[in-house]
Amino acid sequence: MTDTTVTPPDETPDCECGALLDDGQTRCRKCLARDRWARRQAARLRAQRRRGATRRPPRDPHTAAARGVSWA
Repeated sequence: MTDTTVTPPDETPDCECGALLDDGQTRCRKCLARDRWARRQAARLRAQRRRGATRRPPRDPHTAAARGVSWA
């Protein structure tokens, strides 16, 4: 007995999780949502590890001349 499966061309394709797919779909809603969550979670973790001291607020002058300091 073999463990290979052959999909006849008239059957609808399955997602990697086993869900049936409609025409034109490559993955089901559940798998798409899981991947979207994983991308957002990775971005959140990257943002938490980022050091706040190295980032300056937007539109904040970062040079002495821009702050109005005169050396005269």
